[in-house]
Amino acid sequence: MSMVGRALLGSGLLAVTLLGGAGGYGIGWLTSSVASDSTGNAAPLTAASPSTPPSSPIEPPKTPRPDDSPPLLAENLTYRTRAFFAESTVRSRVTLKVPGNWKMTQPDPQDEARFTDPTGKRWIRIEAGFTITRPPADSMAARIALLKSVPSSQALKILSQQVDPKARTATLTYTYVPDLTLRYVVVRWAALDSSGNVAVEMSSTGLSQDRAAVDAVLDHATTSVTRDDSSQ
Repeated sequence: MSMVGRALLGSGLLAVTLLGGAGGYGIGWLTSSVASDSTGNAAPLTAASPSTPPSSPIEPPKTPRPDDSPPLLAENLTYRTRAFFAESTVRSRVTLKVPGNWKMTQPDPQDEARFTDPTGKRWIRIEAGFTITRPPADSMAARIALLKSVPSSQALKILSQQVDPKARTATLTYTYVPDLTLRYVVVRWAALDSSGNVAVEMSSTGLSQDRAAVDAVLDHATTSVTRDDSSQ
């Protein structure tokens, strides 16, 4: 795998993607006070525990309405390898396995791709095209810090933070209410070479009853993803 450059996303770009709720990120106030350390054990949550209130007015959390859609079942999913190009500071060709009948879309600029299920209620988003310098744990901490400044109404709740040195990943799991539906989201930062620095950022999203399938989709993507860079 060829890699071009050695610097990860700047905080400005992270803020833009953070506020893009359609991309799979929750917008809300952090409510968890427990994290996981590199061994998966409970540890104090530092970056995620705000020391000052948000700058925007505090709004009451939304009350989610139940979505009675049948759950997405992990055992019913079949996968195929898909490819796309992502462009930001470099041009990356990304391949990975995603559910075979999920539709791919890309924004403008094309720095990521999103694969969405036929109902439009579940998806996985993959970002590349950035240069590479930051380890997964630092990328996760930066995302959590940015969450401090967003509104309270979406009732974001951190469920877990995990750093896996062996797999070279960091994973943030949370729920939030972007409209009137409770969403379950898992964001993962993955290093793909010996540098140990993030090469792809992925988020898998679904309904509360889809948790096992959302996890399975992200795991398939993590174990199959590749990234090859070229000049712009």
